[in-house]
Amino acid sequence: MKEDKIEDLFKSLKGSFDLNEPEAGHKERFLEKLDRSNKVVRIRTHKRSWWKPLSIAASLLVLIAAGATIYMSRPNLDQQLARISPEVSQTQFYFASLVEDRVRELENVSTPETQKLVDDTMLQLKKLEIDYTKLERDLIEGGNSNIILSAMITNFQTRIDLLQEVMNRIETIKNYKPYDNENLSI
Repeated sequence: MKEDKIEDLFKSLKGSFDLNEPEAGHKERFLEKLDRSNKVVRIRTHKRSWWKPLSIAASLLVLIAAGATIYMSRPNLDQQLARISPEVSQTQFYFASLVEDRVRELENVSTPETQKLVDDTMLQLKKLEIDYTKLERDLIEGGNSNIILSAMITNFQTRIDLLQEVMNRIETIKNYKPYDNENLSI
């Protein structure tokens, strides 16, 4: 029976329903009227603005770009060293190319019997190179330049002497090997 009354009610109201969208701000006006009638103060909620996150992202992008520019424009150790003393840079180039040539020569004459010796030599060269980098930094930071320059040259001479000594040992090993298997008669 109740169903019939509800159906009759909808049939009688057919065509009089408001099917249009409410105007902009309808919700806020409704809540304002409701609050006035209940004497309640409500904090308005604003639509979320994309300006704030967008401005933060843009600021971060600008900071990253500025940092990258500063980092990229900073000269490396070789450039700073060349600025301090062009002669040091030229000497470094000469010694470095000499050491590089000796290392290539060492790798070319390496055999399975001498591989351990070559590996140990390369490890010692790496340590000397790390020491040289420290000396470069000390020179750039303004240490006693005469002492540091002398230590840098000594470092290169030590590398060259080490490589020459290893080359001599490898040559000795090569020469010793053929005589090792000869038959000796007494």
